[in-house]
Amino acid sequence: MRTTRTRWLTREPAPAATARVFLLPYAGCGAGLFRNWPKERGPVDLLPVELPGRETRLGEPVPGTFQELASAMADALEPCLDVPYALFGHCWSALVAYEAAVQLQARGHAPARLFVSSQVAPQDGPVGRMLGMTDDEMAGELGTTIRALGGQPHPELVALYTRVLRADVDASRRYVVPEPVRVSCPVTAIGWTDDDEVAPASMRGWPVCGDTEFVVLDGAHHRFLDAPRELLDVLCGPLH
Repeated sequence: MRTTRTRWLTREPAPAATARVFLLPYAGCGAGLFRNWPKERGPVDLLPVELPGRETRLGEPVPGTFQELASAMADALEPCLDVPYALFGHCWSALVAYEAAVQLQARGHAPARLFVSSQVAPQDGPVGRMLGMTDDEMAGELGTTIRALGGQPHPELVALYTRVLRADVDASRRYVVPEPVRVSCPVTAIGWTDDDEVAPASMRGWPVCGDTEFVVLDGAHHRFLDAPRELLDVLCGPLH
């Protein structure tokens, strides 16, 4: 493996790993979203991705489009792709993961798997209740996420991340893809039984983007934050 020191990852990939799953945080959040996740599952390395404009990269500009973000991320991750790898995105970041898969495929480094959780297919959007939210409502959403992770919202930090969330949601609004590129890797579309934001039935468009397996897990929209065992089974099983 070539040198992999990059600001896009919170730690260096484990050299002994036989596969990797890159974990993309959703809108307005950084890699700390995966603080409750293990670092590995057997021989599979679980690597949170740090996106521009948040946490350790707070001073960097937030890319204006999913394609721009995916291209920059693909540049950074290429040195880490010496073993089979997958991309996991939840909600907003599922579309970033898809765009990264498209770009890496074009470069000859297609993922072994694309995991998209709680998100409609590119051609079926943009959708989502945040598209119509005010900044105050977005700040409330961020507070909910911080509490779900066991923290207490700090007003100045929430105000800072509300600007990031607004930029992310605006990128989602601009993301209109009537004819998505089909990826060569299998796609696993993950729905959640009690998800009141993205119902599993609304994800039926993903086969347009690639050969798709549908999985529905128990829980609500944010259950993935606690790395439930059955989700880790879905992510790591195909890579063993």
